[in-house]
Formats: sequence, C-alpha cells, structure tokens
Amino acid sequence: MMGQGRCHIVFIYICVCVCVCVCVQIIKVYSEDGAGKVVEVPADMRARDVCQLLVYKSHCLDDNSWSLVEHHPLLGLERCLEDHELVVQVQASMTSDSKFLFRKNYAKYEFFRNPLNFFPEQMVSLLTPVCVLVQNFLNSSSCPEVQGFLYLKESGRKSWKRLSMFLRRSGLYYSTKGSSKEPRHLQLLSDLEDSSVFTVTTGRKLHNAPTDYQFCIKPSKVRSECKELRMLCAEDEQSRTCWMTAFRLLKYGILLYQNYKSPQQRKSPVSHFSTPVRSVSENSLVAMDFSGRTGRVIENPLEAQSAAVEEGQTWRVRRRVGRRGMIHRTQLWFHGRIIREESHKMIMQQGQVDGLFLLRDSQSNPKAFVLTLCHHQKIRHFQILPCEEEGQMLFSLDDGSTKFTDLIHLVEFYQLNRGVLPCKLKHPCTAVAL
Repeated sequence: MMGQGRCHIVFIYICVCVCVCVCVQIIKVYSEDGAGKVVEVPADMRARDVCQLLVYKSHCLDDNSWSLVEHHPLLGLERCLEDHELVVQVQASMTSDSKFLFRKNYAKYEFFRNPLNFFPEQMVSLLTPVCVLVQNFLNSSSCPEVQGFLYLKESGRKSWKRLSMFLRRSGLYYSTKGSSKEPRHLQLLSDLEDSSVFTVTTGRKLHNAPTDYQFCIKPSKVRSECKELRMLCAEDEQSRTCWMTAFRLLKYGILLYQNYKSPQQRKSPVSHFSTPVRSVSENSLVAMDFSGRTGRVIENPLEAQSAAVEEGQTWRVRRRVGRRGMIHRTQLWFHGRIIREESHKMIMQQGQVDGLFLLRDSQSNPKAFVLTLCHHQKIRHFQILPCEEEGQMLFSLDDGSTKFTDLIHLVEFYQLNRGVLPCKLKHPCTAVAL
C-alpha cells in the first residue's frame, strides 16, 4: 500500500558556459607625426571600423575621409586600404618593417562625384557620357577599357620601356607591336584579382624613373621581393590617377560604390561610439544680408558678389585679445614652419582634389604666410602678406584689396568666396595626433 507522504521531485538546472574564443590581433597605427597607437583588432574588423575607432579615441571629426594606409618603407610603396578590407588579413601579408598609417584621403571616392577629373576622354575607349562612365565600370556587361602609354621598368634592369597598355577587367596588358590590340600581340602584365595598386613614394632618383608619376602593381603573395613588383610610370598626374582609379574600380566593382554610399550603415564593432558627423555642402551656402533687424537671402548674383567684396574689405574684429596674432596656430589647417616640399607631400598624400589646402609660415618673409592650394591636380602657392592700417596689423593675399584681422577670418572668407583664388577652400589638410 502506497504511503501518504508526498514525493518531492527536485529539478536541477545545469548551466553550461560556452566560452567563445574571438581571434583578436594587436596592430599599431601611426599618425603623420610618427606617434603610434596600439589597437586590438578582431578578425572581422574592417578598415573603416578601425578608422572610426581611431576617430573616436582621437576626438576627430568623422567626415568619412579618414583612411588606413598600408606603408612599406623599404619598398617605398603605400596604398589606402579599401573600407571593406579586413585589417587582420592585410597585416598577414605585410613584412616586419611595414606599418599602418592613419591619414586623410579626400580623393578616396571623389571619382564618383567628379568623374571628368579622373577619366580623360583619350584614355577611355567606351564612347559613353561621362556622367554614366563610372556606372559602366561597375557593370560587368559593359566595362570600359583604359588605354594609353606607360613606362615599364624592365625586370632586373634600371632601364624603362615605353609601351602601349590596356587595362581590362581580366588584367593589365601591353602590346608587343606598337598600339596593336590584336590578341596575338597582347601580353598579360598583371591580373587584378590577386594584386593591389600602390603609389611609389621613394622618389624619381631611386628607380631612375623617366617622370615623377610612378605607381606599382604588387601581387598579394609577394612580401619583399622587388623583382616581382611591376613598376610603372605615367607621363603626368592625371593619367597616373586614371590608371590607379580604374584599377580599383575594375577590381572591387560595386563594393566601392557601396562603401561610398553607405559608410555608416555597415555593421561595425564600434557602432556604439557616437562620433559627431558634420558636412557642409557647398550648394547649401547662400549669401545673407544681416544689416536690418532680420536677415534676408541675397538672390541677385551681382548684389551677392558686391556684398562679398564689401564684407571682405570691412571684416574686422575691433576687440583686443591677448596673443591674437597666434590664434591661427591652433587650427588644423596650419602647419607652421614646414618647407614647400613638405607641403607638396602632404597635399599629395591626402588626395589631390580641388580645394584641398593648408597654411604655413613663409620661408622668404618671416612676417608673411603661404596658402598652399590644390586645383585641377596641381599645387599652387599664394603668399599672405601683412599690412598695417590705422595702427592695426592685417593680412591679405590680393595685395591689400581684401584684408583680414587674422588668418582664421581669411580662411573663413575664402571658404565662402573664391576671390582671387582658382577655387574655394574646401578641405583642410590636417595631421591628427594619435
């Protein structure tokens, strides 16, 4: 007979803890001043994610132009990593002397906005309007061919040979007979799938190059063997930019466009870091008149131009501030006593786009300054001279027609008005300290 006692059933829950081992590597990233920062990088972390992390830690403004640069000092090569590239994979192909740099690159996606500046008509074989040219690069069924002459450094020799070359989706070819495109005359120089395109930074003398516009195609499997590098040289900066941009487009295709259109929408390990994003469109700026009680938009172009000139001539801050003449030294676009060659190097490294600029001390006049500005892939210099008026020191770059109390006012004015410059000041050439 069954007892009257209750049977207690005890449920024991066993918690099984599963430790998920996430592969994390340590990388060191260097800034322009040589300072380095150690970063922990998971295996699935992309170059854009690392940039966002560095932007957050360095308190920079995230304008999607920051880039991670793969730099090989012994080979004299460097390239900007694409936003989607996995940093751990890239580091695995680098040598012990190679390093990552953290730098601005305003030209990273400029070809999507201004393709005419990147693809000269004589170099693109497909007869299509420029406005849809980049779309054809992304479309596998209608791919343009880039053609032109390049100097190729002969293997094991110091001499260079000028050849007619053709860049297609299948690779870079050169003609063994003049400019012939017949298949029997075309020789494959390099494919796109397992290669990357680099800028040569070691200068013209080291490789005895015929021009200053060198670049290199480096197979991904090659780490330090110079004989495997395809050293090339263009005849001018525009053609070098065209070859290198087309190489990127043909290799990565639609991925580049996705990087350009939605840099903030990809899954990011640092998405919880809220960085301020600010973008000022040139088309959103309008001329305003605040002389009355309320401001009004100046719609007449002639009136707006006249107001701009008048504003430049009367733009004064009358109050006295201690060390006012030194306030420009706190600005990211001011680089002190760097020489002309160094300013050229900085402009070229950060992308030769229209409006990229910096200010520096003048070498010839200790009281003057120099505005270094890029326009149409050419770098120009404009001297900013001091002038005294009513006992106050002012600055001007148009022989006194337009004067400013300090360099900050001068830069702000030329960001809104072209004046005597070939274009407005758009992108400050900056060097962040990590």
